[in-house]
Amino acid sequence: MKAQHVIERRQTRSIRVGRVTVGGDAPISVQTMTNTDTENVEATVAQIRAAMKAGADMVRVSTPTIAAAEAFGKIKKEVGYVPLIADVHFNYKCALKAAEMGADCLRINPGNIGSDRKVEEVVACARHHGIPIRIGVNAGSLEGDLQEKYGEPNADALVESALRHIEILKRHNFEDFKVSLKASEVFMTVQAYRKLSKLIDQPLHLGITEAGGLRNGSVKSAIGLGMILADGIGDTLRVSLAADPVEEVKVGWDILKSLHLRSRGINLVACPSCSRQNFDVVKVVNELESRFEEIEESIDLAVIGCVVNGPGESREAAIGVAGGYPNSIYVDGRIAHKAHNDVLVDTLEKLVREKLAARAAAKASA
Repeated sequence: MKAQHVIERRQTRSIRVGRVTVGGDAPISVQTMTNTDTENVEATVAQIRAAMKAGADMVRVSTPTIAAAEAFGKIKKEVGYVPLIADVHFNYKCALKAAEMGADCLRINPGNIGSDRKVEEVVACARHHGIPIRIGVNAGSLEGDLQEKYGEPNADALVESALRHIEILKRHNFEDFKVSLKASEVFMTVQAYRKLSKLIDQPLHLGITEAGGLRNGSVKSAIGLGMILADGIGDTLRVSLAADPVEEVKVGWDILKSLHLRSRGINLVACPSCSRQNFDVVKVVNELESRFEEIEESIDLAVIGCVVNGPGESREAAIGVAGGYPNSIYVDGRIAHKAHNDVLVDTLEKLVREKLAARAAAKASA
């Protein structure tokens, strides 16, 4: 189904995080963060590769110690082209070491790195290696004087904190940065991003921090990030879940796909099912999702269990099925096949793969 609304994105500067452009006219990138012990190189590499397979454009890795920063270098060599962001707090030497080990971006808060001399060293290092910095402001770690000034975290406190960190980088003539303003409260986060987006032209990294578990956190993130993205704000995002990082990537992509900001893989339109269904919709959808996990090419597939909404949804999709006796399978808006329940999944998979192969062949010959 065609988009009824096109989001006009805020124009920003662009920065390069490894091979990925962030900001400007670049697509909104999807990030996640490893939750392994960084010094466990094998486990961290495995997690990064799984996130890449799910569609992560870049991955953040915590580097709390020099040993972790040194492990970061080994990890970088193993995972290859995917950009890695070194997450550093307090110890400026970890930032210097991570940059030396091949980090594509440094996630720091200049205000908690220490003296101006230390900040100057980190900025000089980032400039030398040609890598950007992400300023990460979090409602849970605001400066003490801002907590006292505002009484409790709010959007104004987040913005004021960000502007302080920004001023430090600008004082060192460093403009190659992006900023995040995260809170676990949806409206606070949305208001903060709306305010800051009017004050700077650097790209913004979006997130609802500490959003919760897989279900609750996905809902909260979809609502919060959806509100911000619908305003045209945001150049890269991370869905923060107490779950496998792969799930963060999947939810991030689902949010972007829902807003027609990016497309990847199967866009599966499916009814919630009811007693009118002629086949087990839930079972069919689960099986199809499992079979299509590796597909990156975008394609619309409608799976509707009866003839009430089935024909309409199926006509709008590249391929669709409307439940019946037997089921009607639509290709490019017309009924092309009939399939009984026992062969329905196999038939749909075959048609989807044939459609994608035909598209690839046409693209190759163009």
